[in-house]
Amino acid sequence: MSNDIKIKKGLDIKLKGEAEKVTENAIVSNFYTIRPEDFHQVIPKLVARVGDKVKAGDTVFYDKANENIKFVSPVSGEIIEIARGEKRRILSIKIQADKEQSYQDFGSLDVNTATAEAIKSRLLESGCWAFVKQRPYDVIAKPNSTPKSIFISAYASAPLAADLDFTLQGKEAELQAAITALSKLTEGNVNVSVGKNSNSPFSNIKDATIHKVSGPHPSGNVGTQINKIDPINKGEVVWTLNAQDLVIIGELFLTGKFNAERIVALAGSSVKKPRYFRTKIGSEVATMVYDNGVDKDGNDRIISGNVLSGKQIKPDGFLDYYSNIITVIPEGDDYEFFGWNKPIFNKISTSRALTFSWLSPNKKYDLDTNTNGEHRAFVVTGSYEEVFPLDIYPLQILKSCMYKDLDEMEALGMYEVAPEDFALTEFICVSKQPHQKIIREGLDLMLKEIG
Repeated sequence: MSNDIKIKKGLDIKLKGEAEKVTENAIVSNFYTIRPEDFHQVIPKLVARVGDKVKAGDTVFYDKANENIKFVSPVSGEIIEIARGEKRRILSIKIQADKEQSYQDFGSLDVNTATAEAIKSRLLESGCWAFVKQRPYDVIAKPNSTPKSIFISAYASAPLAADLDFTLQGKEAELQAAITALSKLTEGNVNVSVGKNSNSPFSNIKDATIHKVSGPHPSGNVGTQINKIDPINKGEVVWTLNAQDLVIIGELFLTGKFNAERIVALAGSSVKKPRYFRTKIGSEVATMVYDNGVDKDGNDRIISGNVLSGKQIKPDGFLDYYSNIITVIPEGDDYEFFGWNKPIFNKISTSRALTFSWLSPNKKYDLDTNTNGEHRAFVVTGSYEEVFPLDIYPLQILKSCMYKDLDEMEALGMYEVAPEDFALTEFICVSKQPHQKIIREGLDLMLKEIG
């Protein structure tokens, strides 16, 4: 079964520095880091200690609120550091990798004959459950819940996003194993969205409903697809997974190993050789960034994730648990005198006042991180609705989050959204309000009071 979804509202931000479709092995990282902050609302309880030897797939910590949800080492090696912050909060666990990798053997599992409980148990014990998120609240899914449907977006529309058709080539067996397993965990459909004209590895996948998506960003966001295919009502739960994480899950069932390998795009205008690298979750970004033309002394920002919703990391930082792209763009810490009062040809805007990007719809831009304005109260312009395709009032839901009206947040559709759904409205916001932060805080409040 195939369905077409055409998104009309949105904005494609065309940037310089798209990754060339060439894959190289990244320099093998000596150190890998797991950061509990990647797993929102998880309170880590350590199992491993400094000096412990671990295999790839061994449990490092679990969620204090749900001991069944485990988080495992992406590599074999020795735990050499556990960094802590205020009130002894765990910030990161650093592992020195072995030269020869060894894996915890969970045993293969035939997903065609396995029960739902056996599949769920395997995902939990292996650490793969961390890849399963739920809406509402955009947090790791509760294992005791049953989703009405499961969503996977295999179509990336964000600026400079990794091409999933390219990164998933040759992984059809793993993808099929993961999809078949997931189909047993829901009473509804496993919905997979692909590009309308793409040659996707998901094209011949069984046990899933394939949706062909077209239109500007955020058409590739899973939140957009949920809204158009199977919207969430009060009391309902849907699960979401990243397409590349299916490869790790599928390999687990086929081989019994937790293989944290990931193909990552290194992109951005500050990269002289943008391309793809084969690496592992938690690896040092320096193993990819500085051998490819990024100036060590340059004034650039390194982002784990895309430019709209990724996290800024330091040059000695590590790839986070869910990202499949590292973006490097110029730091925008300069000041443009009277920049607000002259025609602009090198920036993107949805407005035709002073900004002329609409004259060159296919032009690629070299944008930096400058917000080009200062924080101020919300200005009602109607521009959010132009780039926000969900059947939700964006300005009203943002305001309800700010004054913490739970009833209004619920009525306006808060159960359905995640911070990334507001990345574009934040990008075009003339008030320079942190939309994603506002939505995240609103979701956390709802989870605390209602969830």
